Amino acid sequence: MGDVVATIKLMPESPEVDLENIKKNIEDSMPEKAELHKIEEEPIAFGLVALNVIVVVGDAEGGTEAVEENLSKINDVGNVEVTDIRRLM
Repeated sequence: MGDVVATIKLMPESPEVDLENIKKNIEDSMPEKAELHKIEEEPIAFGLVALNVIVVVGDAEGGTEAVEENLSKINDVGNVEVTDIRRLM
């Protein structure tokens, strides 16, 4: 089995949300079998900025499920969506 890299888009509830606080909470919420690689900001519209969270997880049953569940529990996060997933070679 190999590892998988996934990009998960987090949409804040509003443009007024403190993105730095969300980023800190993302780092703190990673399950032990996942490694946070990078967080990128993506401007959407009208001041709203999404966060693309890039994580590396083991290629096992459940994959990104634990990461998605933890990210969805962060305050001020409105939506969590896996936008890309690839196997590392």
